[in-house]
Amino acid sequence: MRDTFNKMIGRTRYVVFRLFLHLGGGEVAPILGVLNSAGRDAIDADGNLEVLGEGLVEISQTLLQYDEYWLSAANEGDVFFDEGEAGDYVNELFTDSAQRYLSDLGYSSDSGLNEPLSIPVTRNVIVMITVAYEGEVPQLETDLSNVQALKEGFKALINLHYKHRFRAIQVHFSPAQLGDELTSDQLLQYYPELIPL
Repeated sequence: MRDTFNKMIGRTRYVVFRLFLHLGGGEVAPILGVLNSAGRDAIDADGNLEVLGEGLVEISQTLLQYDEYWLSAANEGDVFFDEGEAGDYVNELFTDSAQRYLSDLGYSSDSGLNEPLSIPVTRNVIVMITVAYEGEVPQLETDLSNVQALKEGFKALINLHYKHRFRAIQVHFSPAQLGDELTSDQLLQYYPELIPL
């Protein structure tokens, strides 16, 4: 009811949305390369939404190509008619995502330079995408815990970028550093909201 009233009086509708996607298998490591590259570009862009959006498009397209490795997912979000409240919720989700296990980006230049190269194969990857956008996108404002709905959700994220409707974009992923592993027990402990696809 409140949504309808706010539309009638012409108030801007902001949606804050977060998606969790768990990919598993021996072939998921290349996804980390795409995520790390987008992460470096995001840091260099210093908040430029156009650059962040291009990174999100690349990530979404890559995830769509790796759909056979999707194991579980979850999504959450809320609708706001006050930009400040929407911004506060974005910050809350950002902080929560950043504190999740192994999602800290550590781009230090000298880490491990004198250590022998021995890297375990990453078998689990979690991607956490948080966005804020204006308007309505039914493909994102629904339960995305099935493969077809999730595919439509990624396509909707791509379209939002090209329609210039994003107000915030954040991507976290785990493990965030090459050589880190995310075990099945850690998945259950740190990502309990995941629903098998």
